[in-house]
Order: sequence, then structure tokens, then C-alpha cells
Amino acid sequence: MNKPLRRIAIFCGLLVLALLIRDNWLQYVQADKLRADPANRRVTIERYANPRGDIIVDGDPITGSVETKHGDFKYKRTYENGPMWAPVTGYSSQAFDGSFLEKVEDGILTGNDDRLFFRKTLDMITGKPQQGGNVVTTLNRAAQKAAFDGLKQRGGKGAVVALEPSTGKILALASYPSYDPSSIAGNTNDDAAAWKKLQKKYNPDDPMLNRALRETYPPGSTFKVVTAAAALENGKYTSADQRTETPLPWIMPGTATQLKNEGNIPCENATMRVALQYSCNTVFGKIGADLGNDKMLEEAKKFGFGTEQFTPVRATASVFSDDMNASQTALSSIGQYNTAATPLQMAMVASAVANDGKLMKPYMVDMLQSSNLDPIAKTEPEELSRPLSSQNAQILQDMMETVVEKGTGTRAQIDGATVGGKTGTAQHGVENSENPYAWFISYAKLSDGSSPVAVAVVVEDEAANRDDISGGGLAAPIARNVMKAVIDSKK
Repeated sequence: MNKPLRRIAIFCGLLVLALLIRDNWLQYVQADKLRADPANRRVTIERYANPRGDIIVDGDPITGSVETKHGDFKYKRTYENGPMWAPVTGYSSQAFDGSFLEKVEDGILTGNDDRLFFRKTLDMITGKPQQGGNVVTTLNRAAQKAAFDGLKQRGGKGAVVALEPSTGKILALASYPSYDPSSIAGNTNDDAAAWKKLQKKYNPDDPMLNRALRETYPPGSTFKVVTAAAALENGKYTSADQRTETPLPWIMPGTATQLKNEGNIPCENATMRVALQYSCNTVFGKIGADLGNDKMLEEAKKFGFGTEQFTPVRATASVFSDDMNASQTALSSIGQYNTAATPLQMAMVASAVANDGKLMKPYMVDMLQSSNLDPIAKTEPEELSRPLSSQNAQILQDMMETVVEKGTGTRAQIDGATVGGKTGTAQHGVENSENPYAWFISYAKLSDGSSPVAVAVVVEDEAANRDDISGGGLAAPIARNVMKAVIDSKK
């Protein structure tokens, strides 16, 4: 071979080598990056080329897929009773991606999850189109309907969370106002217009906000359950009927300010049972100040405050501050000052008390399935912490049951069940100028001693008469209906 030909051969060889290196670099090193690139429309087309798997409640799907009439995306998502289930499902949209379970479990629902490799390979060999798997939830259809209908009938804004205390299963997760995910599932001008109307900038009701998981509220007097637990766990008081050392009036430490009670109620040196029954600010504020910020914070953390929860959808961390002085700790111990909680968090508080002091991790996905219903993964109940000893939890149960039997929570009573609860009316706004939030947390026990459900309800009703707003009046009836729905579904 002469010299020019040899040079050309070497040059061509180098070109082939460069091409091989580039090809392997693209196919293997950059494959994931290119696959996720928003500009790669082929990936998006493939994503919507087949029906998604379904989200299942009580054995039946609450989602579906339908062929689109226009564009190159073949299928779009549909939802059964979309507004009721939106806080659980979220949305899957050709134009706006996804949220909540639709987003977290997208790999399963599209069929692209690595755990579906065998199924995908089998379908490819047999010539079947790729099929998504299913997400089987822990939700209870009747409880969810009772929660959503209760909020809708009440009007305003609000949220409900119901848990199964023994496992942490989420039985209901409702938020109001809500929206229909079907209205934004496509990629048309109508979907874009619907999306715009749902944004907080254009809709102050913010219907896409998941108030059950992502909104924190001052918990008001419902937080007194945590304060009572701290008093018992730290040995300040050892029974429900031990008289507390609480003068009336009580001046907050380091101030000249009285911590006042609502109305003329028997709070002077009241027992913890009576104090919870009548919701005495002075008793629980003084307990918090006496125990101090560190001990109160430690107990709040045991209930889950300060930590994000993943259900698997992320829930905002609830707040109990550190570095507070005695008077700030007193206010925080009655659910005011900086204390803020999600409805999920306060359901966790009620759940831990009902479960004899054991707090279980909340979760809403029971099982993941392949398209032929083979199980891929199953969630096992997991203990998070022990906020109370069994003995102290039973003391607190006794106190909460008095609240429902003859205290501020009588509207939560259920025939054939023992109900424990705590009301709350949380002030907010500059100098408490806005209507307060109405809270109720509760659990129900059956005759065999088991507790199938614990609930937290919060209601924001800006249109209500301020004097008519109370946890016992607005929130307790909703909680009662949710608990009853769970109990009835087990018969």
C-alpha cells in the first residue's frame, strides 16, 4: 500500500472509531439524560402511546384512559369523581406532567418501572403493547365520600384525614375546594384555559392545594392532647383526676399578661380530665411553661412534628418551635404562637393515642401490581415512635372520651362505639382579626376494644358568623360521619 492510501485508511479508521465511541456515549452514558430531556418529544409520545395502569380503591379503579381525537398523544387520563379523589391521585397531564400518586408511581403506571422488566419482556415477545401496572391504595371509598361531602356541604375550605391506628393506613384524604384532574389531562387550548383557572394567581381559593398534606394551620386546642401527653410522660401528673396546680387568673411567666379561658369555665386547679373537657387554656398553658420548651419539643417530635412524612406523597413538616421563652412555650402548648400542623399530623396524634401510645407510619399505597395483577411490592406497617406508654395512652383515652361524652365534642358520638376526641378553635390573622379555624381530632373504639379509625378535620369558613365557629359545631359532625363510614364498612 502506498503512503497516501495508508494515510486515508488510517484516517477512515479513526473516523469509524470516533463514530463507535460517540454511538456508545449516546446510547449508554447519556441515555437517561436524553430520555428525560424535555425537548425529546419521542419520549413523551411513547409515554402516552398506551393506556396507563389504574389507581385502585376498594378493588375498583378510580382512574381510566381514553383515546384522544387530536394530536400525536394517543391516550389521556380520565378520573372517576375527580374532585373527590384529586388529593389522592393528583393529576396526569399531557401538557403539565403530574402530581401526587400519578407522579410518585408514574413508573408503575406507565409500565416503565424496572420492576416490570419481566412483564415488559414477555409482552414484547408476544407482541402485546406495553401495559402499565396498578397502584392499589389503602383508601376507604365510603370514608372518602363522607369526608368530601362533609367539607363540600360545609362550604369554605378545609381538609380531612382518617387513619387506621393499628397500621397507619390512610383511609380518607380529602381537601376542599378541589378540582377535576380530567379537565387538564389533555394538551389542548381547553386544557390550558382550565389550568390557568386553577392557579392561585387567578383563583384565590387555590383548589389545587392539598390542604390535608401541604397546608399547616395553628392547631388550637387540639394540641392540648400533645401537652397532656407531655405532662403524663414527664410525670408532672400521673392520672386524669389529679388536681393541677393552676391558679385563676394565671399570669404568663415574664409578662403581666393573663392567659384567659373562653367563658366562665371551671379551670382553677382543675384536673386534667376537666381541663380537657372544658378546654382550659390556663391549665395546659401552665403545663407547657412548667415543663419548658425542651420537654414540650421532645414530646411534639415523638408525635411527628418537625419531620416531613412520605405517604409516599410528601407531607409538609409540622412546627413546634425551639428556643422559646416560658410565655411563648405556654402559648405554643395550647396550639397558638408559632405552632402549626397539617391535618395529617393531627390525625397522627389521635391515632397514636388510640393505638395505646404506638404511632404507625401513615401510608396510602397498599400494593403495586403488574398489568396481570401479580404483586410487585407490598407496604408493610412500620412503627414510627412511641409518644406515650400504654398506661399513659389509656389515661389520655379516658380524658378524650369524657370530651365526647359530656364536653365540647358531644356531636361526634356514635351509637355502638366509644368515641374520644378534642375540639379546637384556632385564632389567626393580625390580632386574631380573621375567622378562626375549627378543628376536631378523634378516634372510635368498638366493643372488642379495637380502634379502626382516627380522624382529623379542619374547617376554614370565612363566611360563617364568628360567634358560631367552633370545632365541636363545624368539624365534629364531619369527623363523626367519617368514623361511622369506616365502622359500617367493616360490618
